[in-house]
Amino acid sequence: MFETLTDHLSDTLRNLTGKARLSEENIQDSLRDVRRALLEADVALPVVKDFIDNVKLRALGQEVSRSLSPGQAFLKIVQSELQQLMGNENEALDLRATPPAVILMTGLQGAGKTTTVAKLALWLKTREKKSIMVVSADVYRPAAIKQLETLAAEAGVEFFPSDIGQQPVDIVRAAIIDARRKLIDVLFVDTAGRLAIDADMMAEIKELHRVANPIETLFVVDSMTGQDAANTAKAFNEALPLTGVILTKTDGDARGGAALSVRQITGKPIKFLGIGEKIDGLEPFYPDRLASRILGMGDVLSLIEDVEKKVDKEKALKLASKIKKGERFDLQDFKEQLEQMRNMGGISNLLDKMPGMGGVAKTAAGSMGDKNFIRMEALINSMTMKERRNPDMLNGSRKRRITEGSGTTIQDLNRLVKQHKQMQKVMKKMKGGGLTNMMRGLGGKLPPGGGMPPGGRFPGF
Repeated sequence: MFETLTDHLSDTLRNLTGKARLSEENIQDSLRDVRRALLEADVALPVVKDFIDNVKLRALGQEVSRSLSPGQAFLKIVQSELQQLMGNENEALDLRATPPAVILMTGLQGAGKTTTVAKLALWLKTREKKSIMVVSADVYRPAAIKQLETLAAEAGVEFFPSDIGQQPVDIVRAAIIDARRKLIDVLFVDTAGRLAIDADMMAEIKELHRVANPIETLFVVDSMTGQDAANTAKAFNEALPLTGVILTKTDGDARGGAALSVRQITGKPIKFLGIGEKIDGLEPFYPDRLASRILGMGDVLSLIEDVEKKVDKEKALKLASKIKKGERFDLQDFKEQLEQMRNMGGISNLLDKMPGMGGVAKTAAGSMGDKNFIRMEALINSMTMKERRNPDMLNGSRKRRITEGSGTTIQDLNRLVKQHKQMQKVMKKMKGGGLTNMMRGLGGKLPPGGGMPPGGRFPGF
């Protein structure tokens, strides 16, 4: 998300931060570029206008003129205003209610509402250690009930059965009674989506809200609809007392206009971002971290949390011990590292969260994206364990068997072997001296100040 906006803003602010002093003239030029960047990112026009006015007011005041580094001060102002635009800080779910705390999920059809119910249920179960029940009040789409049942089983949470012959309000009443009886902490009510906002839909959702009396009423919206997402959320907010918004499909939205518009248009906080189809693809929304990522400053805290949550620590320690002893880094180890990286969202996601590496992420996505990871894993899976442990034994006939079995080419296999040898060299430098030796070994291959080597690729890619 935000690739387009990040590219434009980074160029604009880079030109400004090197200036010894800021004048009204060069600030106006920069603000014009920032305005254009926001509009191209599909941020709502009123939001853009207020944002530019606020930045201009602060930039032309004493805040910048007294600074020893006016350009850096201007960058700090833009970051601060972006953060404020999105809500300043993360707002957690409010679960302070007599159990079960009811969470009502609303939204248009196709926004990913049912999947988001399962993602949130899993998140609360694993992070907050809550007992969870989910129920579908969508009696108009028979597949919706079955879909939620399947996802509930995957998340390992309680599913309350419902039927298309029932009335939605009756389903909700029965689910609340059952959740109380079973001492459930949180009950999620998945409501019916519609293709558009209409009077009948709003009447039904209002009645469900009255019956459920939820502690949280969340609006799930597809971020790829841009500023329309904010306008739709506003219409729902006028009909229901929304407590927050969840943006879905944020991994497919290069513009990010919805995230910058929703808070100001609705007055309601964005609480979570949905990423991908996997059930664990959910992140709490942190405006300060996202503002840093938009400006190419990375998001180290989220990166650390990703590592803590998604890296198999047992495998990582096993590999570290193996490398420390000087044992050979083989293709089976390489495969496990690819799996770990893919679990964390791929190389582009990792680089996007590293300070100064946002621009590299797009290049890396092309040369080392998920498709390449899948291809490399397919190649390794087609090898015997003996071949994985000793790639030097791969002769012509073995290579033909491996590529035919994995649906790849000899060139793909040769590239994998070359990349693996590059990794072996890096791992050898870590023996005994740890990370210090590894970084020293990479030093000659990285340009001054870090970033990508010449040609825009990591060694071996």
